[in-house]
Amino acid sequence: MTPTDTVRCGVFRPGEPGYAEECFSFNPNHPLEPAVVVAAETADDVAQAVRFARARSMPVAVNATSHHVVHPAREAVLVTTSRLGEVTVDVERRTARVGAGVRWQQVLDEAGKAGLAPIAGSAPAVGVVGYTLGGGLSPVLGRSLGYAADHVRRIELVTADGEQRVATPEDEPDLFWALRGGLGNFGVVTAMEFDLFPHARFHGGGLYFPGADAAAVLHAWREWAPTLPEDATTSVMLQRLPPLPALPEPLRGAFVVHLRFAFLGTPEEGERLLAPMRAAAPVVLDLVGDKPFPAIGEIHLDPTDPIPHHSGAVSLAEFGPDVVGKLLELAGPGVDCPLLGLEVRALGGALDREPSVPNAVPSRGVPFLVFGLAVGGPESRDELAGHLAHVSAELRPWALPRRLPTFLLGDDVAEDRVRAAYGAQYERLAAVKKRYDPENVFRFTHNIPPAA
Repeated sequence: MTPTDTVRCGVFRPGEPGYAEECFSFNPNHPLEPAVVVAAETADDVAQAVRFARARSMPVAVNATSHHVVHPAREAVLVTTSRLGEVTVDVERRTARVGAGVRWQQVLDEAGKAGLAPIAGSAPAVGVVGYTLGGGLSPVLGRSLGYAADHVRRIELVTADGEQRVATPEDEPDLFWALRGGLGNFGVVTAMEFDLFPHARFHGGGLYFPGADAAAVLHAWREWAPTLPEDATTSVMLQRLPPLPALPEPLRGAFVVHLRFAFLGTPEEGERLLAPMRAAAPVVLDLVGDKPFPAIGEIHLDPTDPIPHHSGAVSLAEFGPDVVGKLLELAGPGVDCPLLGLEVRALGGALDREPSVPNAVPSRGVPFLVFGLAVGGPESRDELAGHLAHVSAELRPWALPRRLPTFLLGDDVAEDRVRAAYGAQYERLAAVKKRYDPENVFRFTHNIPPAA
């Protein structure tokens, strides 16, 4: 029997037309090479694909927008969910229901028509479901409202037995807890419903400073960021940009400090809050302004095209003068640093508070997050991954073990590091895994094996 005998949608095997397109990965350094691909068009297709896999003792992998591929899934049935593209906004209830293949920009645009906003991330091209299952850190709403996972109302999924289930606070409450923060360990999500919020605009964007002034900017930022109200969010990144024609002339091939800022109040109040940073050093490019909420991608200006890259992240307990000094030593002026960027995000606010319906997001109480990004293919993996590991090692004196799941990158997907990232929540997640996936069918994400 073949998948086409049981599944009424596209089925692709290695070497066949369409296989490579279904196995697309946003990061070519992490390709997908499954034994067979099922291109699901409905939740029933997903269920049939899982049943086919289980009847043959094959594991199951999932791919929607491929922004966070961890393993190649060579022996697996890969279920692609990009065709599950429904977006429905209920203006009266202030909710959105989305299919598993939906990207944040689609929700931003649809909700924005009604002056509503989701807790979307810095890269609107990223898929809604994967981002939310990993917690979901917003550059605009996070500090005032918490993680995206905190505001999910309903999750529709197919579990390892091939059954379609609905998880809510009332139905399958343990599964609902684990899904929100536990990534893809518990099934194939086919749809999700979550809250929207009455924000039509924000004041924000980026300020770029000369890299030569990195010390002044970082020290000013470390004193300024803790003074911000919860409806303001900021991060700062040391960037060594390539000489690409698409970049504005002041940034082309330049070493700069990119300050990111977003505020939910008036432009006048936003400018008052931003004034200390404008005074920290000369600004070479000012992209801050009053913007419609669907334009949140203009804050970080993350890449939208696939690019081979390596990345890593560290949670920090503090961001004091010693940490600034270490970052300057690692990536400051005059340093031969191969990273495209080294970023610090200020968290806090509602990100520290448990939501009304608790979930498995393990990073509450983490005040700062450092993220490193390097561009390069497999041939440069040892050098770039080694440098990212060096950054992590140098920051270890200030590091915290708890991590935001979507920032478990590179070697951090190893089981011992995943266990450390979840801390006390890990055993409960493993128990839920044992109940819903005792054979560890879904093991190609940041895997949490079932409890013994």
